[in-house]
Amino acid sequence: MTNSATTTTTQRRRRPARLTALAASGLGLLVGAGALLGAGPPAAADEAGAPAAGPGTTAHCSLPGRHWTAQARVDRARTERFAAYGNSGVGWTGGDSTYSVPLPGHRTVWLFSDTFWGLVNADLSRPTTVPFLNNSFVVERGGALRTVAGGTPEAPDSLVPPDEPGTWNWLGAGQATPASLDVMFLEFARTGPGPLDFGWRKNKLGRFDPDTLRLRDVVPMPSAAGVQWASWLLRSGGFTYVYGVEDLGLTKYMHLARVRGTDLASGRWEYWTGGTWSPTETDSARLMPGVANEYSVSRWRDGYLLVTQDTRELFSSRILAYVGCSPTGPFTEAATLYTTPETGAAGSYADADIFTYNAHEHPDLRRGDRLLVTYNVNSLDPNADLYDDVTIYRPRFVEVTLVPDRRG
Repeated sequence: MTNSATTTTTQRRRRPARLTALAASGLGLLVGAGALLGAGPPAAADEAGAPAAGPGTTAHCSLPGRHWTAQARVDRARTERFAAYGNSGVGWTGGDSTYSVPLPGHRTVWLFSDTFWGLVNADLSRPTTVPFLNNSFVVERGGALRTVAGGTPEAPDSLVPPDEPGTWNWLGAGQATPASLDVMFLEFARTGPGPLDFGWRKNKLGRFDPDTLRLRDVVPMPSAAGVQWASWLLRSGGFTYVYGVEDLGLTKYMHLARVRGTDLASGRWEYWTGGTWSPTETDSARLMPGVANEYSVSRWRDGYLLVTQDTRELFSSRILAYVGCSPTGPFTEAATLYTTPETGAAGSYADADIFTYNAHEHPDLRRGDRLLVTYNVNSLDPNADLYDDVTIYRPRFVEVTLVPDRRG
């Protein structure tokens, strides 16, 4: 495994399974319970909302009782930085997920799942022979970007390659610990010959050297409840809270676990049941519907802020903010932070196949009440659109100011 930002001339074609499958993992529109390889967890008593705050959590704050106003604008500096780097063809040229983790040395590491690598044509198309990876990093430092991937510059590979043929690993949220950069991963596998014949199989933790970003180890994570424990990691009150998603296709549910301290590998996991914490993973309850596969929950003012794409609507362009007083919720819808302009035939690409997904916030890049929110852009016809136009399959960066309005 090498750190690389070198143009590759590799002439091999990897069929981009995630993209060919209509990006079904990102939206969950076409991959439902029948495609999952694990059994689903039990439903909570009230699936329409979240349970009350539990033992040891902050039950009261000012956020839910206020009215909020959001003002958004494109973060042009970071958008142009990633566009220029992606167009240069020296490594990463597009990807999704778009998590971020601050590291020592004034570095921010951006975490990407499916990744296009290498040559970009002058007309901003890409050759069909460019390498396609399932996970990668891009390190930002002082306005400069570089790609970190596995393999070699001539034959790049995913940072966490598959364990066996017919499987792959997409990443989730990460965190810096005193000893390592820890990133949650989701293993998916083929279940048949069709483009939609695949499903989630298990959760993993990738541990990376914080200086070199080389992979040290891959550790199995809890996977018995049908929950993908990779949506978000939140440190609060001496715990690391691990947010997950129960993906049933058209409906997705938030779940929550926690570990005391920061060691997800050796710490004892507990699961929120809707009223207390249990050591049994299958006791995990549904906190609320409508979240995406990826979302964020962070400390904000005197409570907590949830940012997610609205999955209650098919191909929704709305990025929503919810507020609550505890990591367990309940979360109250507060505002529409942004409406993505790329979506659908009326969008900026004038293409009915274009959709947006998996928005979340980056708390470490916040400036007061100004939030940095990212989301991903993809196509239902990826083998045409994503090769014809490299600008589609890249993150969008939006600054959002969220403040109480006059009623608040």
